[in-house]
Amino acid sequence: MKKELMSLLLLAAVGQTAVAQKTFSVNVTNKAKTERKAVPVVLQLKNYGGMEVRSAVVTCDGKEIPSQLDDLDGDGTFDELCFMTDMEKKGRRTFSVELLPTGKPREYAPQVYAEMMMSNKKIKSSNKQDLYISSLTVDNGTNPYWMLHHHGPAFENDMVAYRIYFDHRQTVDTYGKYRKGLEIKDTQFYPDKDQKAAGYGDDVLWVGETFGLGALRGWDGTAPQMLKDVDHRTLRIVSRGPLRTIVEVIDEGWNTMNAGREKIDMAARYTLYAGRRDCFVDVKFNKTVPDYQFATGIINVKNSEEMSDKKGLRGCWGTDWPVSEKDSAGHKRETVGLGICIPAKNVVSELPANKDNYPFVIGNATDELHYNITFGSDNEEFGYHSAKEWFEYLKEWKEELNNPVVIE
Repeated sequence: MKKELMSLLLLAAVGQTAVAQKTFSVNVTNKAKTERKAVPVVLQLKNYGGMEVRSAVVTCDGKEIPSQLDDLDGDGTFDELCFMTDMEKKGRRTFSVELLPTGKPREYAPQVYAEMMMSNKKIKSSNKQDLYISSLTVDNGTNPYWMLHHHGPAFENDMVAYRIYFDHRQTVDTYGKYRKGLEIKDTQFYPDKDQKAAGYGDDVLWVGETFGLGALRGWDGTAPQMLKDVDHRTLRIVSRGPLRTIVEVIDEGWNTMNAGREKIDMAARYTLYAGRRDCFVDVKFNKTVPDYQFATGIINVKNSEEMSDKKGLRGCWGTDWPVSEKDSAGHKRETVGLGICIPAKNVVSELPANKDNYPFVIGNATDELHYNITFGSDNEEFGYHSAKEWFEYLKEWKEELNNPVVIE
C-alpha cells in the first residue's frame, strides 16, 4: 500500500512539473540582404504565463546552445532570457526554448567578463586581496573615483573592453586589444610591462572631461552639464555573463540644469554582448521628460577625421596619447575609431565639433532613451585600420541597428 501511495505521489509530482514547465519555439528571421553575426535574441519572461523561471534550455537543430537568465531589478526573479545567433542573409532559424520552475541556471563557458573593485593600494602587501563588489551607492558630495580600482566598473568581451568613471563625469572609456580574448581579469585595465610584451591590450583613449564615448549629460541651453548635483549615485553590475554583461548607472535626484525643470531619477544601462564591439545604452527616467534636453557625443580625438550622416550617426578616426602628458611614459600614441548612433527622432541638434567633442543635443524623449556606442583600435589584428574602413563599418552598423532581426 505504501509503495502504491508513493508511486501515486511521484506521478502527481511529475505531472505537476510537466504542466509547470513551458516549451515553445522561437523563430528568428533576418530580412536583410547581408549576413548578421552575433545577433542577440532577448525574451521577456513575463510574456510566458507568469511562471517564475529558475532555469532554461535553448536548442537549435537538436543541439543545446548557451543562454543566459538575468534578474534586472534585483528582486530575485529572472526577467529576461538571452541567447545569441548568427544569421545568413534572408535567413530564418528556429529555436526551441524550455523554461523550468526548478533548478539553477545552466553553466556555460564565459564569453564576457565584468568587475568592480575597491582599491587596495594602501594595504600592506601581505594583507592585500582583491575586493570585488557588485554595487556601490554614494551621497551627494562623495566622490569614490579614487577609491575604486580602474575608477569604476570595467566590462569586456573578446573584442573590446569598456569602463565607466564613478564620478560626476560618468564618462565611458575604452581598452583596445591586439588579439581576441578576455583580458581584464589579468590586466585589470592596467597591463604591466610583461603583459604588454606578451601582447595584452591597454587603455587606448584619453577622455578627461570630454564625453569620451557617449556619456550622457545635462544641457542648460548653451553647454553640456556634468552630473554634479545628484542626491545619490549608484553604479552596479547587473549581469556578469556568460553571454552579456550589464552595468547600470543610477542617478537619483539629478538636477539636469534644464531651466525650470524638476530633478529627475535616471538609470542608464550599458549592455555588451559576446562577439560584438558595440554597446547598447538604455536610459530610463522616473517620469516622462519630453521637454528635457540632454547632451552626448564622442571625444574629438586629436587630428581626427569626422563622419556624420546628419541623422544621428557620427564617428571619428584619430590618433592621440591615451593618458595625460605627465603620465605618457611607457605609452605610445593610440589610433582609434569611435562611433555613436542616436535615433533621429531624439536628435535636437548636431553641434559643430569643438576642441573637446563632437556633440549632440538630444531630447524628445518619453520616459526612456536608447542609443548605441562603438569603438575600434588600430592595434587589433581582427579590426579596422583606416578612417575609410571605419566609416564604412559605421554605416553598416547603423543599417543593422535600424533593421533588426524579427523575433516571433
